[in-house]
Amino acid sequence: QVHLVESGGGSVQAGGSLRLSCTASGDTKNHCMAWFRQAPGKEREGVAMIGSSGSPVYAPSVKGRFTVSIENAKNTLYLEMNNLKPEDTAIYYCGARERFDGWCYTVLSPPSYTTWGQGTQVTVSS
Repeated sequence: QVHLVESGGGSVQAGGSLRLSCTASGDTKNHCMAWFRQAPGKEREGVAMIGSSGSPVYAPSVKGRFTVSIENAKNTLYLEMNNLKPEDTAIYYCGARERFDGWCYTVLSPPSYTTWGQGTQVTVSS
C-alpha cells in the first residue's frame, strides 16, 4: 500500500501562485503519482504528472501555468501553480497507482488511480 498526504492549498487572488506538495509513504517504489482536482459539481480531472521518462504531462487548461516536479529522495510530488484563475478553484488531490510493467506511463485518467490523499483546497478569487 501507499499513503498520500497533500498540503499547500489556500486562498489567493487571480494571478497569484501556490505550491502544492504530495508526500507518499509505504510502497512508493512500485507506484506512480499524479495530481488531480475536483471542483464543486464536476468530475475529478487529471491535472499533471511525470512519467518514468521524466517528461511531464498536463491538462490543456493548466499547461503553461502549472509545473509538476518530483523529489524522489523525499517521495514528494510538487505542483507549482502560477497565474491562477478562478476556474482553478477546486480540491486538489494526489493519486497513486501501481506501475504497469514497472513503468509509470503518462496516464491522467482518474479511474486508473487506486489510492488518494485527503485533498487540499485551492480557492482563487477574481
